Amino acid sequence: MSSDTTLRTAGEALAGIDLMGKTAVVTGGYSGIGLATTRALAGAGARVIVPARRPAAAAAALSNDAGVEVHALDLSDLDTVWTFAEDFLRRHEALHILIGNAGVMACPETRVGPGWEAQFATNHLGHYALANLLWPALSAAGGARVVAVASGRNPDWTIRWDDVHFTAGYDKWAAYTQSKSANILFARHLDRLGRRHGVRAFSVNPGWIRTPLQRHLTTDEMVAAGWIDADGESLPGLFRTAEQGAATQVWAATAPELDAHGGEYCADCRLLDSPSTDEADAARLWSLSAELTGLDRIA
Repeated sequence: MSSDTTLRTAGEALAGIDLMGKTAVVTGGYSGIGLATTRALAGAGARVIVPARRPAAAAAALSNDAGVEVHALDLSDLDTVWTFAEDFLRRHEALHILIGNAGVMACPETRVGPGWEAQFATNHLGHYALANLLWPALSAAGGARVVAVASGRNPDWTIRWDDVHFTAGYDKWAAYTQSKSANILFARHLDRLGRRHGVRAFSVNPGWIRTPLQRHLTTDEMVAAGWIDADGESLPGLFRTAEQGAATQVWAATAPELDAHGGEYCADCRLLDSPSTDEADAARLWSLSAELTGLDRIA
């Protein structure tokens, strides 16, 4: 994905959008494209709640941003997801925008909770649980949007149905792409279930952006991948800015032209496919996620 200056920024994607009186939740909304997303939504008038695994770091990053609150939440720990959601529902009747932006990429093999693989747990299961637990506020909003931040897509990516937690033969990239495929399938089925309640869902590819998401990669790995040179500089034309990367997710969360849409995968502020794609896999993933988390409040 190019860093072409003709790409829209998050602020440009929100031009003319008034979010006064709206409440948004942006996971990981304190660094990288999450920070750009938080600032763009708050700049358009929304009250933005940022659930953060590192609340002190989040508070420092957002200390000068009006209309933003920080609360503790670790997506890999469902107890903290429950605590955050219960506190949110006590304080807010409606949630208009939920953006599942936080994530981990290509980390060493890590087990969380009851032995779950960390990327699947953080990138997918934590967000699945959060959407279910916040469902009363989403369904009360009268036109809520849920956005799952995925990645680029490859037809070879699959869900490892017989071993989603990679208990046999961990591969950090296969685990990452599985979790991003899960984000797409999650949005598909959430939209199918939620549309009759006025809740629509989308998944997005933000493009290539250099952010803390790459923290688990070595310089040698990124040089070999053709992302940076030996001095650590980004190769020209590859990466976009955080503000450009945040554009599609704020567009999917707010654009009036999407009122009659849902379930689609989006990039560069465009719809790319039909929500009927992968419908069987989306339903299968939903059932598996419900089994693993013990939550299925939407269905």
